Amino acid sequence: MQPDPMPARPCGVYIHVPFCRKACHYCDFHFSTSTTLRNGMVGAILQEMALTPGTGGHVAETVYFGGGTPSLLPTSDIERLLAGVASILPIAPGAEVTLEANPDDIDAGRLSEWKAVGIGRLSIGIQSFRDEDLIWMNRSHDARQALGAVEAAQAAGFSDISIDLIFGSPGLATEAWGANLDIALALGVPHLSCYALTVEAGTPLDVMVRRKKKASPDPERQAEQYLMLLERSAAAGYEAYEISNFCLPGRRSRHNSAYWKGIPYFGFGPSAHSFDGTHRRWNISSNAAYIEAIREGTIPFEAETLTREQRLNEYVMTALRTMEGIDLGHVAQAWGTGEADRLRNGVARQVDSGMALLAQDRIRLSREGRLFADGIAAELFR
Repeated sequence: MQPDPMPARPCGVYIHVPFCRKACHYCDFHFSTSTTLRNGMVGAILQEMALTPGTGGHVAETVYFGGGTPSLLPTSDIERLLAGVASILPIAPGAEVTLEANPDDIDAGRLSEWKAVGIGRLSIGIQSFRDEDLIWMNRSHDARQALGAVEAAQAAGFSDISIDLIFGSPGLATEAWGANLDIALALGVPHLSCYALTVEAGTPLDVMVRRKKKASPDPERQAEQYLMLLERSAAAGYEAYEISNFCLPGRRSRHNSAYWKGIPYFGFGPSAHSFDGTHRRWNISSNAAYIEAIREGTIPFEAETLTREQRLNEYVMTALRTMEGIDLGHVAQAWGTGEADRLRNGVARQVDSGMALLAQDRIRLSREGRLFADGIAAELFR
């Protein structure tokens, strides 16, 4: 009698499409505004999939096309890439398949094509419904396209939609941010990803700020706008299930949630990351060098093996950002009761100051504590 086969292990798949129509001033992701290598890139990503070890025994519960701007690809390329994933590991029935899309790439024809090849979820890079903000960011769309893209996606039958918004930019008054939120909430999309503008090193925005050509964000205004976000989204029925992510009940991003839970994922394309729970690797951030190495049969990546302490710190950092918080029972089981006690004692000052909550053996951030999540996490690191 043959033994029962081992159950397939869930995983996520991330595909990095490193092309954009314009360079947004704030963005520090890997991309190129030249699409001359597009055909070679798609072929290289497919070849990387075939070269990647360790996919056996996994099943993809989520597939995420990110970038860059994957909506720049012809739909035939998106279909080829999905077929490439299916050739190395099964895609689960009902898997969440997400495509990041810019508003200026969205029309009825493209929406119909995307649905036909298996895209079930759209993450639309709105950033703002105000032209002045979009011009300041150097976005490739305008406010009319931003609103029209969401309405077109809804009309095409996409019910699983997320939109990105940015708050806290120097020219964005709190009243204007409130107006942006009002539009987003009135659209009734099930998921919002809202980020405070940050000045990342090496970006055009960083250069302009250092040269005094643009102002730096005001932390107090950012805090004010984030608290407004918490208040208005809650009033509209959204749960703040992660610091920057808000959804209607039952509509969390399954892909991002898997990241925060430490579920393994495979990343394909230049700069893409992969993680198996202990080992992390990341591909080179150069389109030409990536394609050349893949053509020679080699995946160009760097890697690290996380120590026991690093794995604990990553759990603390990611779990603290979620509404469920740090599960001390899980910590005791995975790292020992001593570590759970250390965290329980270590958070006492934050609990006393109202920044954190300790209840039911979980550490959660308070409303105000969310403003200082990174600092609080760092204080709890091993």
